[in-house]
This record gives sequence, C-alpha cells and structure tokens, in this order.
Amino acid sequence: MPFSIRPFRRFPVQCAVTYHAGLFQGLGTIWNLSCSGWRLSGDLPMRPGEILSLTVTLPNEQHILIPQAVVRWSRGQEFAVENVVIAPHTHARVRHYMKRLVRAPVL
Repeated sequence: MPFSIRPFRRFPVQCAVTYHAGLFQGLGTIWNLSCSGWRLSGDLPMRPGEILSLTVTLPNEQHILIPQAVVRWSRGQEFAVENVVIAPHTHARVRHYMKRLVRAPVL
C-alpha cells in the first residue's frame, strides 16, 4: 500500500456503535474518528467495498446517524469506513465533538 498523508486528523475515542449491512446488524466500538471516517471493531465482520449505515453513541449519550458509509479495509473484526452520506447538521455535530477533543487535556 503506498504511503499517503491523511487529509484529516484522527482522534482516539471509545464509542458504542450499531451498524447495518443489508438485513444484518452488528454491534461494536469506534476506536478513532476523523471528519471523513471511523475505525471500529464489531461482532459482524465486514469486507472492503461493503456499504453500511452506522448509529454512533457519543460519550455524552448523543446519537449520530451515518446513513451510508463504505468499508475501506478490514482485518478480522476490525475495519475502517469512509462516510459517503452524512447530513450537514450531523457533520457539524461531529466537527464540534472533535473540536472538544482537541481542547481536552491529555492525561
């Protein structure tokens, strides 16, 4: 795989996620996020190219709906998705959440 610089900064998190691929549902954890995608692990393995929707529960108990994302890579129970369809207000909420992560003190 060729080296490339990511267009967006990634932030480590630990958020619950429910994801749907067709009729199948998976439960898992988001481990990092950026403006354009998420790295997660879950109980329903996914393959690159698969389309799914995500419902993410942020630590403050707010829910974020990503109606369409595509799997970019997978290794066992872990995979990464790129957001394909996201409502403007949802994208703004994600950006606001990430701004709070930037300001959070590192312990």
